[in-house]
Amino acid sequence: MYVRIGGIEQWIQFNEPVPGKPVLLFLHGGPGGTSVPASAAMKSWEEEFTLVHWDQRGSGRTFRQNGAAGCGKLSIDRMVDDGLELTEYLISHLRQPQILLVAHSWGSALGIFMIQRRPELFSAFVGTGQLVNMRRNEEINYARQMDNAQRRGNQEALAALQAIGPPPYSDFNSLLELRKYTDLLTQGDGDALQLRPTPLPPDFSAADVPPIQQGAAFSRAQLLDELNQIDLFAGSMKFNLPMFCFQGTHDQQTPTELAAEYFAAISAPHKAFVTFEGCHHFVVMNRPELFLRELRAHVLQLFQPR
Repeated sequence: MYVRIGGIEQWIQFNEPVPGKPVLLFLHGGPGGTSVPASAAMKSWEEEFTLVHWDQRGSGRTFRQNGAAGCGKLSIDRMVDDGLELTEYLISHLRQPQILLVAHSWGSALGIFMIQRRPELFSAFVGTGQLVNMRRNEEINYARQMDNAQRRGNQEALAALQAIGPPPYSDFNSLLELRKYTDLLTQGDGDALQLRPTPLPPDFSAADVPPIQQGAAFSRAQLLDELNQIDLFAGSMKFNLPMFCFQGTHDQQTPTELAAEYFAAISAPHKAFVTFEGCHHFVVMNRPELFLRELRAHVLQLFQPR
C-alpha cells in the first residue's frame, strides 16, 4: 500500500502482523534500489517477523507513483527524515514499542544515520554490505581490481580501469564501470555476485522494471555528491542499542575489512560481527535462509522473555 511519508505517497508492504512478533524494517540499497523483487525469496522471515519492505523516495514503486518531480530534490537528510517518519508510523500502526532495523549497502549508512538521530525508536541494528566510508570503499575496490586484472592478465579490464582512473568519481557511470569489472574479476569466486532472488513475487511484473531503472538513475544522480562524503567514522561511535554486522567474506562492493574496522571501533551494549563464508554483497537476498538462521541465533534472542 501507499502511505503518506514526507508529503508524498511512498510504497510499503508487510505480512499480517501477529502479536509478539517483532517488526523488522528492511532498508534497501542503491540508492534507488528496491527489495520488493526479493520479498518472495525472503518470505520465510515472516515466520519470525512482521517484515516491512519500503521503496524509498526515488525508488521503485514510490518513484512510479510520484516521478522525478514528485520525489523532489533528494538529500541524505531528506531520506533520514522519511525513514524516521515511516518508523514512527509503523510503531503507531502496528502497535510496537520499537522497530528492528536490517539495512543493506546504501541502506546500512542510512540506517546508521537514523539510529544516531532517534535511537529510542529502534530495538537493534543489523547492517549488511555495510557502507562505512565511500571514498575508502572505492579506493580499496579500485586497488583490488587493478591487482586482479594484472595478476590475471586481463588487458580489457586493465585498460578500462585505467581509463576511469582511481576514485573519487564525480559521475555515477565511472562507479558503475568499476562495479562492472569488479564483478567480472570476482566471477567464480564464492557465492552469487548479483541480486538473483528466487522466486520473484507473483505481483511483480514487467511494468515494475522501468520505474526501478529510472528511479535508480534519478537517485544516484541526486545523491552521488553526498554519497562521496559518507564517513561513519566521523560521526558518533557510541550506540545505546545492540549493533550487528552480517557481512559476506567475499563482498566485492563494500569491503569486509572496512566494515570490520568500523564495528571494532564502535561501542554498544551488545555487538557482533558475523561473517558468511564465500558470500558476496547480496548475501541477504541471495541466501535469505542462511541470513535468517543468523538472525535467529544472534538477534531474536534479544526479544525472548528474560
